Amino acid sequence: MILAPSILSADFSRLGQQIEALEEGGANWVHVDVMDGHFVPNLSFGPWIIPFIKKHTSLPVDVHLMVTNPDELIPAFVEGGANQITVHVETCPHLPRTLQNIRTAGCKAGVALNPATPLHVLEWVWDHVDLVLLLATNPGFSGQKYLPQTTAKIAGLDNMIHAAGSQAILQVDGGVNANTLVEISAAGATSVVTGNAVFKHPGGISAGIYLLREICQSGPG
Repeated sequence: MILAPSILSADFSRLGQQIEALEEGGANWVHVDVMDGHFVPNLSFGPWIIPFIKKHTSLPVDVHLMVTNPDELIPAFVEGGANQITVHVETCPHLPRTLQNIRTAGCKAGVALNPATPLHVLEWVWDHVDLVLLLATNPGFSGQKYLPQTTAKIAGLDNMIHAAGSQAILQVDGGVNANTLVEISAAGATSVVTGNAVFKHPGGISAGIYLLREICQSGPG
């Protein structure tokens, strides 16, 4: 399981220190939720955050663009040093071209789906995508509860990925914690975005990551 903690849940008064703690604790990626206050009802980071993260870790930076105009913002995030950029199918009228542009720029390309977006929209992009991100909560805010309907959607996407012969990573974001991770993993997810489960763990960031690792390894029961 690829663990990608989202810095949206971090303590911004000591963000650099907490990013360093992610790597020390065994996280795989640093997840960056970019929100524009238009596509989702919140504002978060601009491209400036990527060089800042790079100063504090060697982990890959996984950027999730929850924005209305991703094509306009992609070059700046590439220039900043993003390793992977995920765009929403709901905001990309020419999705294959957008994904190709991300890859041509030297990043891995991902596609995100809101909870109500059906899986069949992916049928035309398997040759262009490295990751598919399923939102398990309505996007825009951290700390929301996992939508139980997502589990069946994860399993359906897992089947689609294998049927397409794709190597795409199946990532889930929203409500991922010690209580939901077992069913998320069992359904076929290969990466999860975590927030409060890591950054707000009473034992600290490393303890939060360790607990999630233990759950993934032990499995159901």
